[in-house]
Amino acid sequence: MKRLLPLLGATVALVATTGTAIALSPNAPDSPDGHGHGHGGVVVTSGRFAPPETATNAFTYDTALIAPGSKVMVVATPKWRSTKVQLSVYGLVPNRTYGSHAHQKPCGQLPADSGAHHQHVVDPKQPSVDPQYANPKNEIWLDFTTDERGRATVTTVVPWRFEDRRAGSVVIHAEKTATEPGKAGTAGPRLGCATVKF
Repeated sequence: MKRLLPLLGATVALVATTGTAIALSPNAPDSPDGHGHGHGGVVVTSGRFAPPETATNAFTYDTALIAPGSKVMVVATPKWRSTKVQLSVYGLVPNRTYGSHAHQKPCGQLPADSGAHHQHVVDPKQPSVDPQYANPKNEIWLDFTTDERGRATVTTVVPWRFEDRRAGSVVIHAEKTATEPGKAGTAGPRLGCATVKF
C-alpha cells in the first residue's frame, strides 16, 4: 500500500478539480499473505453539488442545507476482509449534524432514485427499520457534524467486502441516524446524493 499513497494523493487532487471517479488497483493488496483477494481497488469519487437539472454526479435536493457548489469526496478502499469508506464534505451548513449512508442505486433527478440503504445481509422486510439489519456493521453509515466552515470528514470500516451486488451512491440526510427498533437507519429527508461506483 505504501507505493499507492503518492499515486492516490495525486489522484485525489485530480478528481477534486474534475469531478470524476476513478478506480485504482493497489500494488500491494492489503492482505496477510500479500496477495489479492476478490476484485476491485480503491475508488475515489469527487464532485460539486448542483441542482438535479444540472448535476452530473453530486445532486443537492435542498439548496438551503447543501448549497450548490459545495464539495463532496468519497474514497472506498477494499481491505482483506473489510471495506473502508471515507466521506469528506466542504461548504455545507456550519456546525450542523447530518446523517449519511451508502444507498443501492446511483443518484437521480428525484431523492428516492438512489433506492434504499445498501445492506450486506438484506432485510426480507423493506423498508428496513430492524436494528438487526439496519445497523452500522451491516450498512455503511457516515453521519458527520460540520465545523465552523462547513467541513467534515468521517470514516467507517465494515466487516465485509462488496461482491457482485454493490452500492451505487452515498446519500446525505437531514438528521442523525436513528438506532431504535421501528426507526433504525432512518435519518430524515434526503438532502443530497453523490453517485459512487463502489
